Amino acid sequence: MPSLSSLLQLRVNRHSRLLWSLSAVALVLSVVGLAASWLSPAIGAPLRPGLDFTGGTQIELSRTCAGSCAPLTVAQLESAAREVSLAAEAGASAPDLRGVSAQVLEEGAQVVLRLPTLSAAQGQALVTALQPVVGDTTPGGLSIETIGPTLGSQLLRSSLISLLVSFVGIALYITFRYDRVYAVLALLCLAHDVLITTGVFAWLGLLAGVEVNSLFAVALLTIAGYSVNDTVVIFDRIREKRNQLQGFSLADQADAAVQATLTRSLYTSLTTLLPLIALILFGGSTLFWFAVALSIGILVGAWSSISVAPTLLPLFSRR
Repeated sequence: MPSLSSLLQLRVNRHSRLLWSLSAVALVLSVVGLAASWLSPAIGAPLRPGLDFTGGTQIELSRTCAGSCAPLTVAQLESAAREVSLAAEAGASAPDLRGVSAQVLEEGAQVVLRLPTLSAAQGQALVTALQPVVGDTTPGGLSIETIGPTLGSQLLRSSLISLLVSFVGIALYITFRYDRVYAVLALLCLAHDVLITTGVFAWLGLLAGVEVNSLFAVALLTIAGYSVNDTVVIFDRIREKRNQLQGFSLADQADAAVQATLTRSLYTSLTTLLPLIALILFGGSTLFWFAVALSIGILVGAWSSISVAPTLLPLFSRR
């Protein structure tokens, strides 16, 4: 029975300009999304930062729904929250609720509110004040989480440092294991994968209000490791083909390497996506966007390993 790779007979270097064009379009759209998010008055950053990075209080409520939940909109929630007047704590001013952000999830069964930093008493008072709008809630269905702004900035800084250190470590490893050309290509593919993933979330933040948190930073680090692992497999096979096919051009040798690893790359990506799809469908709201980010990164990483790195190698080697 013929293998999947023999059926596809992929020759990536014959279509390098088309493959580069597709990646270029995705990169341009990602940069536009990041810039639009940064210029947006409501966001003011490349990605819409979540509670982990900005600090504040998040309140989650699970509504009691018999059959189906009563209609409830984000506008109703935010308007009701802004009208609540909370008592000031000793030595502090009363919290300003005009910047409240609300989400209605799972067909109205769950409500999420993001607010300035509140004390436990203020959070409970707000929940009580919103009960006429939200309705009855399930016992144990209340969650109030508060993160200070100092901790939020520390988490953001630590996430950025972790990404930078991983990039440097990857470059050093591949330079030692192969050479500088391979290291440059690996970093280009890595930047390609991370930029497209963050670009998708920039657009999601603009259009759907999706926020990024510390789990998103973990997803980016995981994507970086997966992307480099896939690219290194291709590089290793290219080095083998260069010894076996010395009479052929580097482009033909790279095509032969891609052909030899195509089935492995596709099957690895598919088996990695299966548990992530399960998390998306059944993992709940906490892990939903984490699994979405990983899924996007794995798909883009497989694309860059198969179609970007092997097509850029002959170009970089000539120069």
